[in-house]
Amino acid sequence: MTAAAASPPEVLRAPLVVEFPFTRSLGPVQSAFLTGLREGVVLGVRTSGGKVMVPPVEYDPVTADELRELVEVAPTGTVTTWAWNGEPRPQQPLATPFAWVLVRLDGADTALLHALDAPGPNAVRTGMRVRVRWAAERTGAITDIACFEPYEGDADGHTAVPHDGAFGEPVTGIVAEARLDYTYSPGRAQTAYINALSERRTVGERCPSCHKVYVPPRGACPTCGVATTDRVEVGPAGTVTTFCIVNIKAKNLDIEVPYVYAHIALDGAGLALHGRIGGIPYDQVRMGLRVEPVWSEGGRYPDHYRPTGEPDADYDAYKELI
Repeated sequence: MTAAAASPPEVLRAPLVVEFPFTRSLGPVQSAFLTGLREGVVLGVRTSGGKVMVPPVEYDPVTADELRELVEVAPTGTVTTWAWNGEPRPQQPLATPFAWVLVRLDGADTALLHALDAPGPNAVRTGMRVRVRWAAERTGAITDIACFEPYEGDADGHTAVPHDGAFGEPVTGIVAEARLDYTYSPGRAQTAYINALSERRTVGERCPSCHKVYVPPRGACPTCGVATTDRVEVGPAGTVTTFCIVNIKAKNLDIEVPYVYAHIALDGAGLALHGRIGGIPYDQVRMGLRVEPVWSEGGRYPDHYRPTGEPDADYDAYKELI
């Protein structure tokens, strides 16, 4: 009778959202375009060569000339290309499956990217006629076009007509929200690292060639290119190698500014990790300061690091880790 082989530990997986919202101001062309959408008008801009671009741009992509000649185009157009989206993600234009389409609006020479509400991919084709479906409430954003919908009419020889771009209460700025929504897996090496942190231990991996201990481990040595499978417990104490003073309060982070964020070389590690320094005035943090982790109740990683009370480390002891 032989013993069953132990199964490998489960590799961790977790949903991850990365967001970068930022506020930007608008020039006269973009301001007129978004304000026009709020008013149910689609504006483009005429280039030096006479082409009409929708969405409008502020500089000619061929000559780099500044563009200011605004024109109004029709809310109807023709699909130039498309792709079916069978699983819409949060905050996309429609909650049900739809097609991403490039639509050349009547009177325009370029295409606008947006969603097409269609019952299925068989109902979409290049060359089909569509029209704008306006949002019930419009604020001066591209989402004022709720989507496109199929349209039976033809182009009717529509041409772009001049427009002065003047509207009451123009939109002068927007908040652009960049967002990535995905499932992250840290892999074998970092799974072991995270599991050890839950036991209040810090475990790295040693390269069998150069013998450097990586914390957090990467699964392979970036210098030698070989797998790192020899696990080594390091710390818990370490040395501040470099640091910065943070003076801007981060959203959703309950830490009073100013505070110090530092690179910390844990004893036995060949690579510094980063952590917040607490338990000492920010202006007394220094290179060489000896620190130890402070764990919050139920925390899976150190909340911050505080001074151990030991003498500062000699520069030669950590200079290779800066």
